[in-house]
Amino acid sequence: MVSIRCKMMVKQELQKLGLHFVTIDLGEIDILEKISLEQREKLKIELLKSGLELMDDKKAILIEKIKNVIIELIHHTDEIPKINFSQHLSQKLDYDYTYLSNLFSETEGTTIEHFVLLHKIERAKELILYDELNFTEIAFKLHYSSIGAFF
Repeated sequence: MVSIRCKMMVKQELQKLGLHFVTIDLGEIDILEKISLEQREKLKIELLKSGLELMDDKKAILIEKIKNVIIELIHHTDEIPKINFSQHLSQKLDYDYTYLSNLFSETEGTTIEHFVLLHKIERAKELILYDELNFTEIAFKLHYSSIGAFF
C-alpha cells in the first residue's frame, strides 16, 4: 500500500468483513481479532479486485517493506537522514543491511542501490516537470551531496 487511496480501500474491505484494526500502514495491517480462513480469503479476493495483493510469505513482506522505506524516503520525505542510507534501512526494518541487500538482490534480480537510483530518477523527472525547483534544490531534495553528484 503506497497511497492514501490504497489505505482507504483496505479499510473499507476490513469494515465490510467486520474486522477491527489498530493501524493500516504501508504494507501492514494490525488487526485486533483473529481472522478466520474464510475472512482472509474474502479479503484477499476483494483486495485483488482493487489491484492490491495480500501477502503471506515473510520474505516477500520484507521485500515490500524495503521498497516502502525507499519510496517513503525518496518520494514523501524532505528530511535528509543523519545516517547513510544502508544504516537508515537497517534501523527502520531492524535487520542487518547485508541480509536485506542479499535478499533483495536474490528476489528482485537487482540491487537495492539500483532500485534507489531508479526512484531518484523518477522523482527528479517529476520535480523537473513541476518546474518549481532549480537543479541545485532538486539535488539537495534527493539527498545528493552536490549538484555535481546529481549529474
